[in-house]
Amino acid sequence: MDNLNHNHKNNQNNSSRALSGFIIAIIGFGLLLNNMHLNIPEWILSWSNFLILIGVFIGVRRNFKGIAWLILILVGAYNTLDNIPDLNFDPSKYALGVGLVIIGGFLIFRPKDSAFFGRKRQDRKSAKFDFEGAANDKTANNNDIIDVMAVFGGSTQTVYSKNFKGGDISAVFGGADIVMTQADFPETVSLDVTAVFGGIKLIVPQNWAIKSNVTALFGSVEDKRSHVMPVSEMTKTLILDGTALFGGIEIKSF
Repeated sequence: MDNLNHNHKNNQNNSSRALSGFIIAIIGFGLLLNNMHLNIPEWILSWSNFLILIGVFIGVRRNFKGIAWLILILVGAYNTLDNIPDLNFDPSKYALGVGLVIIGGFLIFRPKDSAFFGRKRQDRKSAKFDFEGAANDKTANNNDIIDVMAVFGGSTQTVYSKNFKGGDISAVFGGADIVMTQADFPETVSLDVTAVFGGIKLIVPQNWAIKSNVTALFGSVEDKRSHVMPVSEMTKTLILDGTALFGGIEIKSF
């Protein structure tokens, strides 16, 4: 069972890094084409297409849970269409109606238990693997897993769980402050963090060791705790996986 759990987690991390690398390569390719002064329409290399790319990135990373990724794609698509000079119709006339129809249809027809749009609700209670791929634990509940999305805004949450299982934190053009000084877990726990033109602040106890596997591109991961304890006295390990793209992840203590 341990090997299965380990392999499942490794597959998650490898997929996450591959997706991050793919997005970074596309951005780099776009910058390269822009600097080559080729006859490429400006709307193709516009910020709105970058917004669509971020929406797809977040949707895939979060198994298309929630609706923030869809809103980013819709906003980007509208601005891209509005910037196409040879377009024969005015997208502003249809944007609100089409957007509401798409969002409404998504909310109505989204399969609540579909693995494509997110793990089944039952998975968090009785499936073989929980959110982070660990073996099922009957003492686990929704309060043991955090799922934070901050898009063009801020979110502040405090974790009180004594059986903390990790989770997912995303900040896109926004900020997320997560206070974990009251949280506890046996030995090791993982957090999947994504900061794109935004910031994530993690407030943790002094005796937690931080292991970062975050891919940082024009971003950073900083442990700003003033008095870090000796390694021998650190009894917990928080593992960070994810991406910092033009954003930052900051670790602090009170």
